[in-house]
Amino acid sequence: MTKSTKAALLSGLIFPGIGHIVLKQYLRGSLLMLPALVAMSAIMKIAYQQAQAIVDRVVSGEIPLEAGAISEMVANSSIDSDSLISNISVLVFLACWLIGIFDSYRIGSRLEE
Repeated sequence: MTKSTKAALLSGLIFPGIGHIVLKQYLRGSLLMLPALVAMSAIMKIAYQQAQAIVDRVVSGEIPLEAGAISEMVANSSIDSDSLISNISVLVFLACWLIGIFDSYRIGSRLEE
């Protein structure tokens, strides 16, 4: 497997920036990892808050302990104040992910020549 393919796969399948680290491009890898980690943290925090709100409603008896009712609440759950942060976080993470794949492949191809 070529360096470029390996780096692109690592960035695409593991985490953005890992391919750059493998190619010894530590600064570029770190610059992709940092915003991706921040974005992922924001996404996970919002998901945890939404899950905790549903659990609290189940424990209080507001929602019956049935898979269908809980599934409906999960599908309909949305915290409006966090939706903008959530959308921006997802976009940042996807941008880092795509940039990581294409840039690590480009750098790997250049290093192979």
